[in-house]
Amino acid sequence: MEQAREQARNEGDEVTATQPTQPDALAGTRERGHRTQAERRERTRTALLDATIDCLTELGYARTSVQEICVRAGVSKGAQQHHFTTKAELMAAAVEHLTNRIQAEIVAAAGDLPDAPDLVEHGIDLIWQGFAGTLSAAVMELWVAARTDTELAAAIKPVDKALGRSTLRLFHSLAPEMPQHTLETLYWLTVNLIRGLALDAQIGGDATRRNQLLTEWKRIALGVYRGDVG
Repeated sequence: MEQAREQARNEGDEVTATQPTQPDALAGTRERGHRTQAERRERTRTALLDATIDCLTELGYARTSVQEICVRAGVSKGAQQHHFTTKAELMAAAVEHLTNRIQAEIVAAAGDLPDAPDLVEHGIDLIWQGFAGTLSAAVMELWVAARTDTELAAAIKPVDKALGRSTLRLFHSLAPEMPQHTLETLYWLTVNLIRGLALDAQIGGDATRRNQLLTEWKRIALGVYRGDVG
C-alpha cells in the first residue's frame, strides 16, 4: 500500500511538473488560431475591397452589385455582410483601401523627391499620378452617385476629407519652409485642377491639352512658391 502511495506521489509529481507547460501550450495554440483567423478575415476583407474597386472601374457604380463583388472576391454573401452591413459602407471602405495604398506609394516615392523648388513640380506630378489612375475612375463613379444617394454621400465624404488632410500633412512635412496658407492653396488648387483633368480624360478629352494645362499650372505654382519663400 505504501508502495502504491509512493508511486501515486511520484506520478503526481510528474504531472505537477508538466502542468505549467500545458496552459502555455494551449495559449500558444489559441494565439496561433486567433492569428490565423484574423489573417483569414483580413484576406476576405481585402478580396472584397479589391473586387469592389475592379467592379467600379470596369462596370460603373450603377452596374456594381454586391452579388457581383462577392462572385469576383470568391466570398459568400453571408461573409460579406459580416464585414460590411451596407453597400455604401463597402464602397467607402474600398475607396479608403485604395487611397491608403496610393498614399503608401506616395510616401515611398517621397524619399526620392528633390529639394525645393523642384519639389513643387514633382509634388504636382505625384498628386496627378495618385488621382488620375484607378482611384480617379472608381471615385468618380461614387461622387456622381453620391449626388442623389444620401447614404453613399455620408459614407464617402469622411474618407475623401481624410485623404485630403493626410496628403496635405505629407506635403507640409516635405516643404516645412512654405507658409501654411500657401501650401494649402497650392495643394487644393492642384487637387481640383487634377480632378477636372481626370474627368476630361474619362470623357475622352485631348491628352495633349491636359499635359499643356498641367505644365502651365506647374509654372504658376512655382511662381507662387518663389514669391512666398524667395
